Formats: sequence, structure tokens, C-alpha cells
Amino acid sequence: MGQPFGPTLVAPGVIELDFIARRGEFQLEARASLPSTGITGVFGRSGAGKSTLVNAIAGVAADVSGRIEVDGQAFLDSASGVRLAIEARRVGYVFQDARLFPHLRVETNLRYGARRAPADGPVALWENIIEALDLSQLLRRWPHSLSGGERQRVAIGRALLARPRLMLMDEPLASLDAPRKSEILHYIERLRDACPVPMLYVSHALDELVRIADHLLLLSEGKVMASGPFIELIADSALQPYLGRFEAGSVLECVVKSHDEPFGLSVLGFVGGELRVPQLDAPLGTRLRARLRARDVALALSDPVDLSITNRVKGTVMSLTFRDGPYVDVLLNASGAHLHALVTRESCARLGLAAGVPVIALIKAVALDSRAVGYARRSR
Repeated sequence: MGQPFGPTLVAPGVIELDFIARRGEFQLEARASLPSTGITGVFGRSGAGKSTLVNAIAGVAADVSGRIEVDGQAFLDSASGVRLAIEARRVGYVFQDARLFPHLRVETNLRYGARRAPADGPVALWENIIEALDLSQLLRRWPHSLSGGERQRVAIGRALLARPRLMLMDEPLASLDAPRKSEILHYIERLRDACPVPMLYVSHALDELVRIADHLLLLSEGKVMASGPFIELIADSALQPYLGRFEAGSVLECVVKSHDEPFGLSVLGFVGGELRVPQLDAPLGTRLRARLRARDVALALSDPVDLSITNRVKGTVMSLTFRDGPYVDVLLNASGAHLHALVTRESCARLGLAAGVPVIALIKAVALDSRAVGYARRSR
């Protein structure tokens, strides 16, 4: 791959949000400071205000008041009467529908984006984007001949070629099947390293965000419930009601240690031990994330025999959080890695679980499929 975008493309700073947006009876109150580097995942259930948020930032939402600032540039400042036009904000927007021009070939669609780039600043690196998104074989094609995943790759490339200061992606994978989703996520992972344009990525699927997000903005019923580093928030048991009772868990930073070809498995190392997962198409040394849902982690007081579960991680109970109904969230310390397990109150009592009790976390390899593991992360 060629040289990445120059460091002057996006100045280091923050995205400051302090606004109210109204859409009919719905009202979003957004107050947060987001990093203007990497990928911020915007997560929430249907109706939380995710699309309203990005529409307000892009300038396509009509009833918005307050302040929106990106790297010191005010997009909106009601107190000062500032409201930048959509085109002046230099925001790249990718929707669920790729919205390509059907009468133009792929290359012409892409060059339309390049023509919208500002005259100042670094030269648009056409080759980098074409290579990062693997578009060279598509340039002569018509949009109607592309698959859904190919159309979205072209839409992302067109937006990037306009050299935006900020990329907004609103559920870009919602209309794709599972294989196409995995394909596009792989390309977004590549873009994160090749083209350091800050992205706000809207999704209601945590497995998407596990693979790509550096930061998390959590919305619920028109309010910001939390904002911070993704790995920290995803493991915060207090946020479980907003993440989903059965979706909460832990995200581990791992590295590919070996491949077990005969059994079709890969071995991942992390600070607390090792995990065997379905084989990954990734070289040794590749850094990645593994998401362990709390409901996929069982606990034992001793190492069981005659059991099909391969992954067994030693840890110590740090705390117990009693949930509604029969559930207990158990937080473990595994040599510095924090793991969550969701068990019943009956199991908790039967095992005598309490802070300081040593346990073994049991994790099925099949629970760590491609939806739970994201790869191609560059060491920072």
C-alpha cells in the first residue's frame, strides 16, 4: 500500500457536542467530547437518537440548537449565529444505501468525490484509497452490476476522495448479509490505518463495533449515557442495561500466536492466557480483539475433566453484581485481564462465589467465531 494520508489532513483535537436536536416529538440532547482520531462507535437501541446525532453533525437536520465544533471549527454555534452550510462542513456521509449515480461507471462516481475536494491541503491520494478498498477491478463496472458490499466500498471511497475532515457512517452494513458485513468491516479496518480521517460509525450491532471502534458513544432515549474508550465501556457492568443484558461482556486485546491446521483452530495470546478460536486467515503476530460475552463464560472451582470446552482461563473473583431476575454478573481478574461471566444466583450460591475466590473461566471455542474476533489492527 502507498503512503497514508499526510498528518496535516486532520489536525489533532476533539469533536465537541453540546446541542439539542428535535425531530417531531423526539428530542436528542447530545453533550460529549469525542476524539477527532480513530473510529467512534455510536451505539444504542432503535429510537435512541443515533441517526439524529449524525444528521445534526452533517447539517441535514433542521431543528438543531447549541454548539457543534470539530477541531476548533464551529459547525454550529447558536449563541454566535454560526450555522455552516452542509458543503462547508466537509463531512463525508455514507448511508445504508450506497446512493451511487446509476448512470455513471464506478470510476466516474469516484472522481465525482475527488472533484469535491478542497483546493488547499494535501493532494488526494487516489491510489491509496483504490488499494485500501480493493476497487481497481471495479472501475469500469456500472453500479447495477455490483454486489451490495461492492457498492458500499465504492460509496466509502467516493466520500473519502472528497478529503472530508470527518466521516459519518450511518448503519452502512444494515442491508448486507453476514459475509458481506465481514468483508466491509475488513476494509474499514484497513482504512483506519491507511487514511486517518476520524469516523463516527453508527450501529446497533456490538459485534461490528468490537472490530473497529476505538471510542464509544452510548445513547438511550435521546440521552448520552456514556462516552469513553471502547474497551473500558464495553466491560462496564453499570452500562449493561443500555448494552443489552446478554450482549455485555469483555473485549480482550490479543495477538495471533499459532495456527492448528489439523483441527482448524488458531491460538490467541492475551495477558491472562490463551484462547483457541476457529482458524483465522491472519499471519502470526497479528494484533486483534476477541469479544467474550458474559453469557458465553461458565465458571468452575477446579479444572474439570471429560469436558468438550477447550478454553480454560484461571482467575479470581473481583466482584459480584446481582441483576434483575436470577442473574449475577461475576467480574474476574485473570492475570490483569478482566473477564465477565453471567451466572444464576443458584449457581453463585452453590459454588460459594465471593470476592477473592479462585475460579476457572470456561469458554467454548465456537463462541469466538468471526463475529466475535476482529483482526488487522495495527500496533499503536
